[in-house]
Amino acid sequence: MEHVYVPPGHLTAAQTRQALGISAGALRNLVWRGRLARSGGTERHPTFAARDVAAVAAKRAARGAA
Repeated sequence: MEHVYVPPGHLTAAQTRQALGISAGALRNLVWRGRLARSGGTERHPTFAARDVAAVAAKRAARGAA
């Protein structure tokens, strides 16, 4: 696997999937539906802002706790 530079405060797609506990397809759905936006990287290796991932995780946790 290539080493891709990830700026501070950002997560790779793999790190984002692990933080949210979802599959690659589910991550693509979040992006496609506009619930999570790419913040950089490349088309093949996107990065996501850690604060945006945390917000999605909090929404998922709140929805699960209700």
